[in-house]
Amino acid sequence: MMIESNNNPRGIDIAGLLKESAIAALVALGLTIVMLGLRTVDTTTGLGITTRWPLVAVAVISVFAGRLLFAFRREWKASKGPVSRDRKEEEDRAATIIKRFSTIGGPVFIAFALVLPLMPFADRYVIDIATYVLIYVMLGWGLNIVVGLAGLLDLGYVAFYAVGAYSYALFAFYFDLSFWVCLPLAGLCAASFGVLLGFPVLRLRGDYLAIVTLGFGEIIRIILLNWYKFTNGPDGISGIPRPSFFGLEFKRTAVEGTQTFHQFFDLDYSSMHRLIFLYYLILILALITNFFTLRIRKMPVGRAWEALREDEIACRSLGINPTNTKLTAFALGAMFAGFAGSFFATRQAFISPESFTFIESAVILAIVVLGGMGSQVGVAIAAVLLIGGTELFRGLEEYRMLAFGGLMVAIMVWKPRGLLAHLEPTIKLHPDKGPPPEAIKAVTEGEGK
Repeated sequence: MMIESNNNPRGIDIAGLLKESAIAALVALGLTIVMLGLRTVDTTTGLGITTRWPLVAVAVISVFAGRLLFAFRREWKASKGPVSRDRKEEEDRAATIIKRFSTIGGPVFIAFALVLPLMPFADRYVIDIATYVLIYVMLGWGLNIVVGLAGLLDLGYVAFYAVGAYSYALFAFYFDLSFWVCLPLAGLCAASFGVLLGFPVLRLRGDYLAIVTLGFGEIIRIILLNWYKFTNGPDGISGIPRPSFFGLEFKRTAVEGTQTFHQFFDLDYSSMHRLIFLYYLILILALITNFFTLRIRKMPVGRAWEALREDEIACRSLGINPTNTKLTAFALGAMFAGFAGSFFATRQAFISPESFTFIESAVILAIVVLGGMGSQVGVAIAAVLLIGGTELFRGLEEYRMLAFGGLMVAIMVWKPRGLLAHLEPTIKLHPDKGPPPEAIKAVTEGEGK
């Protein structure tokens, strides 16, 4: 059966679409038979297996229907023929919309984040989730330096996150240093590891770079897992000290000779004081990351990152040193991951190698890609959708990650290049505008001589 179009006499091959959807459904059937159809349960005699074939049927039908709709949409757009509007005009229009949205949406998001703890609905759960989302916003902005601006695919970003967390925990444990002293030290340690990773990958790009960075992330995790005398191995590090507010602890009772936060401000004790303080702390750290990124991309090193992203060979021909450019990108991106890691350690008061697996790197990279590589506002929106949005599916329990994957697929189908995917260079040359009169005069006089 064919659905014909005026622009495309060939039409849409319905039989071909059904065949394509059936193949996708068969693949889903093979995967879900074990993942969903069989489940182990505890019985009086040991472990038993129960079957859940209705769930398998629902998954297969959903895949078939979704693939059919996606393929039909693809073929329908192709059957319309070439789009009349010029591509350059569309890109300029999209860039104008994105720039306007970023200009208006950025301050709105910041204002909402500042007043969120004062909202009537801002209970303990909301503040805790918002703090968790801001950690990933900061991590996304840090990775955006490496992936979005410099164009270097990094699958081991969680390693710097782990280095920052363990640096703070170990400095506090062995040297009894406060959070405010350990915070810059954790960033410096993570930046040092970023430079350490940068040296072996100077000549690599693309898939090879991704494999090396993935291996680096696993090396760090395995070291933390096996170096038991130093990192406490799989048992993790507990009792990590909390940060104070200019020396004021968030405790119910103060140590003799000191005051607590609620005593100093004459407030009733509440555990929410510490949560709100941690929320504003990570918000300030994230805004510093954003401000730093926006400023440095306008500097020569930031423009060198963009040149490296577009074409490394052309970058070399312009006299830019790719070695130093890559090292600065890895070091600065790792530094912000170290800051986020130190905050994660003090927020949780406990860390272990299980908190820094490859799935964390994948989630952070997904935030950058789905938000639009190089877009600060897009990364923030993607973090809210992927991290905060999946909390809406917590009631699904074991199927929560399926909802997470479905949300990612939906975004990529709707926006294949990311939510805010337009990459606008920091400095543009306007060919419509001629050179200044002084330059024309200088050239003319030079030719006359």
